[in-house]
Amino acid sequence: MTSGSQDPVPTRYQARRRLDYRNPRPPEARPRMSPPLVILVLSLLLGLQPITTDLYLPALPAITDSLGAPVSQAQLTLSALLLAFGISQLVWGPLSDRFGRRPVLLVGLAAYTVAAVASAFAPSMTMLIVWRAVQGAAMGAPVMCARAIVRDLYAPEFGARMISKGLSGLGVLACLSAPMGSLLAQFLGWRAALLALAVAGALTLALIALRFEETVRAPNPDALRAGNLVRTWSAILRHHTFWSFALLAAATYGGLFTFLAASSFVLIKVLGVSNAIYGVLMFSNSAAYIAGTVMCRRLLPRFGVRRTVAIGGAFSLVGGTLMGVFALAGVQSVWAIMLPAYLFMLGHGVHQPCGQSGAVGPFPHAAGAASALSGFLMMLSAFGMGQWLGTAMDNTVFALTNGMWFWGVATAGVAWGLVQRVEEAPAAVPAVQAAPARD
Repeated sequence: MTSGSQDPVPTRYQARRRLDYRNPRPPEARPRMSPPLVILVLSLLLGLQPITTDLYLPALPAITDSLGAPVSQAQLTLSALLLAFGISQLVWGPLSDRFGRRPVLLVGLAAYTVAAVASAFAPSMTMLIVWRAVQGAAMGAPVMCARAIVRDLYAPEFGARMISKGLSGLGVLACLSAPMGSLLAQFLGWRAALLALAVAGALTLALIALRFEETVRAPNPDALRAGNLVRTWSAILRHHTFWSFALLAAATYGGLFTFLAASSFVLIKVLGVSNAIYGVLMFSNSAAYIAGTVMCRRLLPRFGVRRTVAIGGAFSLVGGTLMGVFALAGVQSVWAIMLPAYLFMLGHGVHQPCGQSGAVGPFPHAAGAASALSGFLMMLSAFGMGQWLGTAMDNTVFALTNGMWFWGVATAGVAWGLVQRVEEAPAAVPAVQAAPARD
């Protein structure tokens, strides 16, 4: 996917046209990791984000009561984490372009695990917020690297299909997170729910240490120089393709964050569902997201990126609007919330693979920096929404429903407007696949 303007970062399209269709990367650039291992790595790295947010959500009301804090302060455990997550990617991205993905992953995952343990034993809401912010900053490394790894290994359009497989794995982890969090919070307490995040971090760290092989074959020695960094960021931020797909990912993620941040209070405290039922509802919501990622993979080969994103925009708009209209009409029930949410999540499953892959697609030699800027915009939208929710939540459904309505309209606007002005990737670019393992 390229824009009409000249790509400010050198492209590999012409070179790839001269390569073999099944193995279009030169032999020295082919990774030894098999495609299933790449998908597993992507699933776990990307999956840390929903595990970190979803698993503790059922425990959030209990955390608020146990630490004697107001709802607005409890929201900071999520919004501070996401703000730190977004800002940290601006640091992790250039570091990974300079030193490679593997060392950044090892440091980030180790710091994540330590911060998760500290969060579980935090004595006050203030300390919990601090350690959650540290955890979010560390989480920036694996999530940013996952998007960059896709660009290291795959051409843009096929990268969207590959990352959708990783995001399907993310969806499975998200499906399991809320029910597991509900069970841990109910039987072992909220600290056990937070401690489970340390286990997830440690297991992911072990996989990276034992099986992951570096995907950056030629690290950029100038990536951390101030002048070069400014020029790289400036080139990325001037690129229409970047803005189109980065804003798509940010808008649809804003809707997801709104649901994650407000649903536990609305469904449990306002509509009266139990923790166990809430976990089941979150499971079904994640299942809708997985269906969206599968739908994305089916639509891309048939319709291309732009039409696929346009179809996803219809789901986003209808889902968000129905939720808002139901609430205004006085239809305030669990299913008036969940059925529109399922539609929005189907669209989210389409937009995230396309948005995350498309934003880094034009920048093969600065994938870390492009991934970092895209991730920062996603978290900036989430942080802004978290700040608004902290003041708007008033023991009614309207903060949730109005927020979802807003993001549904915004996502459709980007999908039907900016993205439609992006040129499709050249037809001659083959679908790149990781080479078979040579063990």
